[in-house]
Parts: sequence; structure tokens; C-alpha cells
Amino acid sequence: MKKFSEMKFVKPSMKKIEKDLKGLLDAFENASSFEEQDKVLTKINKYNDHLSTNMVIAMIRYSLDTTSEENQKNQEFIDESEPIIGVYLNNINRALVNAKFRPQLEEKWGSYLFKKLEVSLETFDEKIVPELQEINRLSSEYSKVIASAKIEFKGGVYNLSQLGRFAQSSDPSTRKEASLLSAKFFEDHDEELGNIYDKMVKARHQMALKLGFKNFVELGYKSLGRTDYNAEMVANYRKQIYEDLVPYTKKLFKEQAKRLGIKNPQYYDYNIMFLNGNATPKGNKDYLVEQATKMYSEVSKETDFFFKYMQEYEMMDLEAKPGKRGGGYMTYLPDYKCPFIFSNFNGTSGDVDVLTHEFGHAFQGYMSRNIACPDYRSPTLEACEIHSMSMEFITYPWMDLFFNEEGDKYRYSHVIDGLTFIPYGVCVDEFQHWVYENPDVTHKDRCTKWREIEKKYLPHKKYDFAPEFEKGGWWLKQSHIFSSPFYYIDYTLAQICAFQFFNESRKNHSKAWKKYVRFCKLGGKYPFVELLEHGHLNNPFVDGTVKKVVNPLKKYLASFDVSKF
Repeated sequence: MKKFSEMKFVKPSMKKIEKDLKGLLDAFENASSFEEQDKVLTKINKYNDHLSTNMVIAMIRYSLDTTSEENQKNQEFIDESEPIIGVYLNNINRALVNAKFRPQLEEKWGSYLFKKLEVSLETFDEKIVPELQEINRLSSEYSKVIASAKIEFKGGVYNLSQLGRFAQSSDPSTRKEASLLSAKFFEDHDEELGNIYDKMVKARHQMALKLGFKNFVELGYKSLGRTDYNAEMVANYRKQIYEDLVPYTKKLFKEQAKRLGIKNPQYYDYNIMFLNGNATPKGNKDYLVEQATKMYSEVSKETDFFFKYMQEYEMMDLEAKPGKRGGGYMTYLPDYKCPFIFSNFNGTSGDVDVLTHEFGHAFQGYMSRNIACPDYRSPTLEACEIHSMSMEFITYPWMDLFFNEEGDKYRYSHVIDGLTFIPYGVCVDEFQHWVYENPDVTHKDRCTKWREIEKKYLPHKKYDFAPEFEKGGWWLKQSHIFSSPFYYIDYTLAQICAFQFFNESRKNHSKAWKKYVRFCKLGGKYPFVELLEHGHLNNPFVDGTVKKVVNPLKKYLASFDVSKF
């Protein structure tokens, strides 16, 4: 195993990739026995792992420094080449679906693999390569615009991630000024970002038409590998949230405003939970990593080894820096059987969330590292988020390590953040459905619709001093809307499931941890709804699930004496 600093991106020859993949395709199609086809399939998986590892290294390096000319060129190469490589892989997938020894292959590899491949064939064709390349280019362009922020504030220069720390200040003027500077950035780039998104929407709609879909909605669902639920089921889930959760979150926001003593709270005022400020980590990045090392040494033997392993091999880059892409993610390097964690620490409680959330993703990747079939190592995205969000709650007993006397303050706020996030995630989802059902509307129309939906799920939000957001420009901040259409609802589905782990962990932590590890080891062997069944979790799409999950949380929050915070 190499350290990440020793891992190099080697720009591959597209001609060699084409030759290699065509050779594997020929070998598979000409195999005269199940054993032969099975051996070739194993070679295909290994080749894909190697190809993926190389591409991921380049993607990580671009994320770490978007200003590097070398990194930019490598990312541009990937943006251009991935769709072309997709054509070759699509041909292999078609051969797998039509394999002469498919019954035997299904018996060994599972029928779900072939169902996934069938869906992938519906979502890809060589004729949509130009649109995919355009979308990749536009996604990189969006990331570059966001990363370009250099905002002067209180004698310093900050990017958007770094500025976020000041937006959570207990000082009202600091909170307001930092938030409005961020809003001003999006106002200044409104037309540019709106144009990027408009081109993305039109490219995705064109792809859908080329592939025989009415619009991008069904294509988007199939592209995410959703084989056992659809847009109608998601709409019913949103209805549950509106009816069974939004009334409670409205109550929580009213209590928050009263606690803060603010008569006309603005959107940025809800960034803090208490007048004396949010719970904040009591140390810098090195201190937090040190405390996380102690925490994971006590959670289990598996987490103890794995967290130290991630540190030893430099598989975490945590601090916000100039030129670094915003946000956070976990990705996976198959050749090394190891994940990589990327984030932007900014001195808020979100830094601790990274050490639990992204580590939850990484831990699942580590638990599934020996699954031979790449398609089974990780589930669909909504299930992936269960691993990460559940880890946030499972580590609650150790939060005093990071927050000292503010441990309970953090736990109280964190549960509320989880609950109040769900209506926002549902808002993003409803907006995206409308966008792709109406692909030809203007940027102004999209903003107007966003504000309408936002008022439905988040009626507390006021933008008296931020005209960009009052007219509906908030969604420009949400990178998922640009790069990962229909993904955002996954966070809310996962949150409902993660709360189930939390409710169970408060009854019996050891039992809940064992259940969690078993769930991680399942990887992606089953589609979402079936995976929940195997993991013994209640299905969010079933009426009554949201109410069943939320009621114990109401009692938990009521048990706190907030006057002590």
C-alpha cells in the first residue's frame, strides 16, 4: 500500500484502453464454456478496478487544487474520456446481459448484477457521448466558479467554505455580514451559474429524448440504479414529510427564534442554536484527529485499525485551503482496497461531522473491500448515506472528546439539524422534478419556482437583506443540483434510516453497532428496498414510517434542559 502522496495519475492511452476492452469483449463472447466466461468476467472486473483507481487519483488531485494547470488538464482529459470509455464498457455490459452462459453466471454472481446491467443499458448509448462530455465540462466549470471565491472579510481573504465559520458566529453583526457576503457572491455570479445549469438541463433532456424517454426524470432514476422504487413512491414519501414532519420542524424553528430572542429572524440567524453560540470543537484539525483516533479505538477493533490505517497512508485531506474544491466526499481506490476522505474543515461542528459522516462512508468501503464484484461493493447512493449518517449517531457517546462541556449541546443541536434538514432535502427533490419536467423554462422561472417550493417546506426562511435569495437563488449554492440530479433525496431517506439506528443505539448500543457492521458488510448486493429488509430497517416509503421514527426523537429532545446550554 502506497501513501496517497506516492500515488500518481498516469495518463492512459485511449487507443490502448479501446484495444484492451475490445479484447476482453471478444474473449467473453467467444468463450466456449461457463468457466471461460467466468474467468474473463473476473479479468474485466480487475481491469475496471485499475482504470477506476487511476481516474480517481486524478479527480482527487483536482479537488485538492483546482488552480493547478496540470490538475486542470488531467481533469479535462477525464471529462472527455469517461463517456468514450463508457461506450466500450456498455458493449461489455450488453455482452454480459446476452451471455450464452448467463444462467450459470447469475448463479455465481447473483441476478441483481444482471438487473443492474440491464438498467445501465437503458441509460447509455454512444449517441449521448457529446452530451455527457458537455455535462462533465459544465460540472467542472461550476466547481471552478465556486472554488474561485476570494471574499475579503475582517482583514482576511476567504473561500465560501472558510467564510461559513463566520456565518455561525454568536455575534449577530458578524453572522449577518458573513452570510450576506456569501449571498453577494451568488448574486454576482447568478447569470453565469444560471447559464451553466441551463445548459446542463438541456443536455440531460436531449439525452433522455435520444434514449427514448419522455424527459430526464425516468432516465435520472435509472441512472442512479433505482430498480425497486420510482418517482411516484418518492412523491408519497415527500407527502409524509410535509404532513408528519414539517409541522414539528416549524415548531422547532419557533422555539429556536424565541431562545435567541430575535423577533424577526433571518435565514442566517438559524445558523446558531443558542445565544452563546453553537457547540464548537475545542481544537484544530490535529486535535480533532487525535480525539477521533481515541474515539475509534474505543468504538471497536475494526474502527481502531481502520482509522489509524487512513492516517498512516495519508488517505484524508481535511482542511479548507485556497483553490481547494468545496464540500466533502469519500471516494474509493479499488487497486488499494482503500477509501479516501476529502473535506473542508472550517472550525465549526461540521468538522466533527466529517470525521463521523465521511468516515462512515469509508468504513463501509473498507468492510466491503473484499467483495469480488465491483458492482456489489457499494449500494445505490441513498443506502450509502445510511452508513455515513448512522456513524454520526453511533459515535454520540464520544462527543465530549471533541466538545468537552458542550457535548450535550452538540447532541441536541445535531438531532435538530438532522430533522430540519429533511424538509430542505425534500424541497431540493421537488424542485428537480419540476425542472426536468419543464426543461425549457428560464433561469428566472426556476428561481421563482424554487422560492415557491421553499416556502412550502421551509416557511421560516426570510431573506430581507439578501435579494438574490429572496428571488429564489438559494439553490445555486447546492452543488448536487448541478452535478448529481435526483441524488439529494437520498440524504433524507438515509436520515430516516439513520435515526432508526440512533433510536436503537440508545436502547442497546452494542446490539445496534453489530447490526450496523452487518449492514455495512452487505455492501450493494441488493437494491435499496430489499437492502433495508436484509438490514431489518423500516422502509421510508411505507406510510407511517416517518411518524414512527420521529416520535422517539421528540421525546429525546424534550429530555434536555436547554436552559443549561
